[in-house]
Amino acid sequence: MRADNSRHIVAAARNRHEHTRAKAIQALREIDAAGTAVTFDAVARAADVTRSWLYTQPDLRAEIERLRAARRRASADPVPARQRASDASHLRRLEAANERNRRLTEENRQLREQLARALGELRAARCQSQPAPGRR
Repeated sequence: MRADNSRHIVAAARNRHEHTRAKAIQALREIDAAGTAVTFDAVARAADVTRSWLYTQPDLRAEIERLRAARRRASADPVPARQRASDASHLRRLEAANERNRRLTEENRQLREQLARALGELRAARCQSQPAPGRR
């Protein structure tokens, strides 16, 4: 009678399973990090496993579905083309901002001149109201 060597077969299958899972997890991380679409097909191709095997792994399946749904939500959020500002609109806003900056710069210059005149007049008034040193 032959010896029961099934434990070696079981251990090899377990090792192969863990190696396959590690490849799938690594592929999933790389696809997500690259910013490409996370799909069962993409992960299966990158990890060199079958899609059906991915579907049998509850945690991997859940993560693929979660990432796929998150990407779908993110891509659904952008502003539609008809609601985006045109280049002409951006240019007009920039021109308006530059014009406002020019007006504010001029206003600041005028206010500085007025302040300098007022301070000069105040100083002159103080000097005239104070007796000269030595005269009293």
